[in-house]
Amino acid sequence: MRRYPYGRAMVTGASSGIGEGFARLLAAEGVALVLVARRGDLLERLAGELRAEHRVKVEVMPLDLTDERRITEAEQRLADGAGPVDLLVNNAGSSGSGYFAELPPERETHTAVLNALVPLRLSRACLPRMIAGGSGGIVNVSSLVAVLPKPRSATYAASKAFLSSLSESLSMEVARHGVHITTVHTGLTRSGFHAAAGVPVDTLPRIAWLTPEQIARCGLDAVAAGRPSAVPGLAYRIRLPLMRALPRSVVRAVIRRVHKP
Repeated sequence: MRRYPYGRAMVTGASSGIGEGFARLLAAEGVALVLVARRGDLLERLAGELRAEHRVKVEVMPLDLTDERRITEAEQRLADGAGPVDLLVNNAGSSGSGYFAELPPERETHTAVLNALVPLRLSRACLPRMIAGGSGGIVNVSSLVAVLPKPRSATYAASKAFLSSLSESLSMEVARHGVHITTVHTGLTRSGFHAAAGVPVDTLPRIAWLTPEQIARCGLDAVAAGRPSAVPGLAYRIRLPLMRALPRSVVRAVIRRVHKP
């Protein structure tokens, strides 16, 4: 019996890191895949490995989801009833590091679109068919910083706050139809994401780092069980409710001390 009750899953940002972790776990359970990312060469390599190791069907869609013409292709694939996708993993994301007023505006816009508007559009594309069929799931990969002010990563934090709020609201709307939406609140992850964003990873504490596989397993277990929220790692499961409960003035004081904006 499959651990995850899905026939086919679309995973965005699947070429590396957390997205690759989701793809590998799903393939190991016999779930067919639609892999989406900008880097087609890495997608093809991963697809070849998964087909050989697990004998699953893997489609590759090398798309820049912030391109209006290309995101339409992903939306059409999600709405296609001939090869239905019954699990969507909204994992693609980006960030930058620096003071907001000094960062290139096009980069900050790209971050906001990819982290917030792309999951909105892809969710809207697949939900009508899932609701009509009475089953399906969406995993939205968010972050613990969604509940925090984040100097030098302001757009990233704000876009993840949007995603978390959208995800929680949609979960309440569609649960009665047998469709489950889960928000995964990630912490520090060994995925190359921080380095790509320009964050000096050598200065970050190493004790709390998570692996992509830990995050993927936590998210998949949660959506299969119908849980609207998941937090990988014991340390982060303790921290998240504390961060939400503290007065905002205290949170800001702690952030100032840590980040020295």
